[in-house]
Amino acid sequence: MGCSEPDISSHPQEESDYNELPTSFRLDIDVQRDCRSSKDSCAERSQAVIDHEHDSPRECQSPKGSSFEKRLAVIDTEQEYQSPIPSSIDKNQVEIDCEECETPKFYSVSKFEMDVDGEEELQSPNVPCADVPGAGMAMKGEEYIYVVPHIGVEFESEDHAYNCYSRYAVLEGFSIRKDFVNKSRINGIVVSRRYTCYRQGYRPIQHNANVRKSRRETRTGCLAHMTIARQPNGKFCVTHFEPKHNHEFVAPCTTYMLPSQKRLNFAQAVEADLGDKSGIDGVPKLGMGFDAEDHAYEFYNTYAGRVGFSVRKDYVNRSKINGSVVSRRFTCFREGFRQRDKRDMNVKRPRKETRIGCLAQLVISRQPDDRYRVTHFEERHNHELVAACRVHMLRSQKRLIAAQVFEGDLVDCSNMQPESASELICKTGRDSDNHGYDPIDYKNKLPFKCMRGMREGESARLQQFFQSKQLKNPSFFYALQPDVDDQVTNVFWVDTKMAMDYGDFGDVICFDTTYRLQKDSRPFTPFIGINHHKQMLIFGAALLYDESVESYKWLFQTFLEAMSGKKPKTILTDQDALMAEAIDKVFPETLHRICVWHVYQNALKQLSYMFAGSGSFINDLSSCLFYHEDEEDFINAWKVLLDVYGLWENEWLREMFEYREKWATAYGRHIFCADIKAVLLHESFTENLRKYLKSDSDVLLLCKHLGKVINDWHYKELEGNYNMHHHLPELMGDVILLKHARNVYTPMIFELFQQEYEKCLNIIVNQCTQTGLLFEYKVSIYGQPREYMVTFDSSTETVACNCMKFEFMGVLCSHALKVLDYRNIKILPSKYILKRWSKDARV
Repeated sequence: MGCSEPDISSHPQEESDYNELPTSFRLDIDVQRDCRSSKDSCAERSQAVIDHEHDSPRECQSPKGSSFEKRLAVIDTEQEYQSPIPSSIDKNQVEIDCEECETPKFYSVSKFEMDVDGEEELQSPNVPCADVPGAGMAMKGEEYIYVVPHIGVEFESEDHAYNCYSRYAVLEGFSIRKDFVNKSRINGIVVSRRYTCYRQGYRPIQHNANVRKSRRETRTGCLAHMTIARQPNGKFCVTHFEPKHNHEFVAPCTTYMLPSQKRLNFAQAVEADLGDKSGIDGVPKLGMGFDAEDHAYEFYNTYAGRVGFSVRKDYVNRSKINGSVVSRRFTCFREGFRQRDKRDMNVKRPRKETRIGCLAQLVISRQPDDRYRVTHFEERHNHELVAACRVHMLRSQKRLIAAQVFEGDLVDCSNMQPESASELICKTGRDSDNHGYDPIDYKNKLPFKCMRGMREGESARLQQFFQSKQLKNPSFFYALQPDVDDQVTNVFWVDTKMAMDYGDFGDVICFDTTYRLQKDSRPFTPFIGINHHKQMLIFGAALLYDESVESYKWLFQTFLEAMSGKKPKTILTDQDALMAEAIDKVFPETLHRICVWHVYQNALKQLSYMFAGSGSFINDLSSCLFYHEDEEDFINAWKVLLDVYGLWENEWLREMFEYREKWATAYGRHIFCADIKAVLLHESFTENLRKYLKSDSDVLLLCKHLGKVINDWHYKELEGNYNMHHHLPELMGDVILLKHARNVYTPMIFELFQQEYEKCLNIIVNQCTQTGLLFEYKVSIYGQPREYMVTFDSSTETVACNCMKFEFMGVLCSHALKVLDYRNIKILPSKYILKRWSKDARV
């Protein structure tokens, strides 16, 4: 007897309806998922208790008098990783009326969990079908009612059949594949189709010796499948159904990885995206559509800029017909690993490692509607993300470089620690502004007229310029010192970034007075330091029109006031008796040294006539001043310089030699100078300002150009911070000590440390004497007679060398590293890692 189309209606029932049901079908399922079980990492314990009372089938006489049995399904599900309390109870009752009783019966339940043991075969046509959401998502508003496949079931369309079988497969724990299709030769419509288990058949054996990594075998010859055929009424009927498999099913906690589940999730996501009218919130989502692949890249790149990583275009799949993009993947810039190249062994400066196997990615593919939709999105990264203030330096974000970098308003996020010294300094500056301080210091004005006077109107323009800066940033600090006639004589200013820099790296400062070398130069005197990348910093700037003890004292006291009273450990200045007197009164605890760089600058001026006569003189002079760390070597080099160039009668050289203990490197090895003389030697600060230091130029041009120079320095530090976190220096070998040091030091300091370690490989231990817990080692470079004395205290694991490189520069010397290795100490002790040289110097 022919079967007419069933009339299907589904509606929820109230609790009062439950008692009126002629037949009860109650299904209680308690599912407990815990992928962290000690017995099975992804085990799911399920128990199903089914009480089913069968009524004798009744013949259907008419459409009005015929109806199926009413059944009620109550499901209690405990979702994994959520709560021990059942998440929800969803009660649905489905009533189906049909004209003919020969029509297969099928029912729908909104939430249903099937036993995935694979022991029970689903053969009864009365088994309710499962509507399975993907990975914890509930399906709502289904267009079709999905049924458990069995022979004779009809589907509205081919897609309906595929979706039903796919959902059934996910419940069981396997994925399906579209196998053969039989189409009509007349009109091309599908006549029949077969869907199989994804492990159906066997992969053909391909003998390819060039394949580095063979594909993993997934097919096991499984025979499970479902075949559908088109009926005269246009619907598709199941003609064959094989539920048995020859392999184990996937655990429930990993079903989200099945291709079928991914396709279901994608279909649901596309439907949600089409119905979402709220707009895009800027975060990629599965199913999100784009009109073009470039639009997808721009969207993902913008998202990456907000999150803090760079985007790389990975593989692209193009059509063989017209070459258009079918699918593409965008990945994090730290995706994968860089392949080893034999050429890297001969490179002097190898590239730094950036890739660490990050899996974050976005995959898009073109859909039948010619839109590109997100088919896969991995959000998690296996590395730290870039701070917002350094995002503009990422390669894919270069076009989004913010203008505030050049305005000087962008600072490193690591500075914003609530207890940092720089934070306290800025806070003090703001507090002083709130209490209405007077920038003109009448209490400490000079008791006499200044030596040099400003040009007419310069003081007024400076005050107006400083006031405008202070309106933009209340932490901007400036002070003016008048003379006896109340004329502005000396000017000092410091902005927020300068104060922060001093809070982090103000242990060593250099008071630069190189303006003295030019008679027509404006008296510009900055306070200079270096950061953890050995890059130049400026802590404050002054225009000093009077060079008296009172002027120097006012300047140093104002500097301390701006820096909340924090004094430096070491100050380097030019040779000046008045300046030295002021430093002794204002900085009594600070070690005062004459900067060898100032001595070198003065020598260039005093001995300028020697440059024309000999081209090698300047090299010999700089070598004598900078590169002799031993007292005997320095004196011998000095004598050779005087002999070769006949300078024994030079008065200035004779005077400088008498004061050698105040400036020569060999006499100040015990004083920490952060190697600032090397930075000053290679960085000519005054050269960038020489044009604006002339007294006939506008003083505002000097201030504005100084701001540009400082901003350039800040940008270099941001670049250094970015490279520090994303470009690891190359190791000379697989050495534990070097690996530890690379993780702690900035790249610049690590290179210096690695050079010392390389030297220690050629050092031999000649002698060892022990006095209690104190060990004394005599070490020397192989083939050289000079010996160094290294002491090691085994009780505290402290090491010290008589070359005093650590005391002077803050990095252990090769002699000390040799002794640590000799003592089997493979990790650099924390006491020998100065914070100012570490990656956390700003924290």
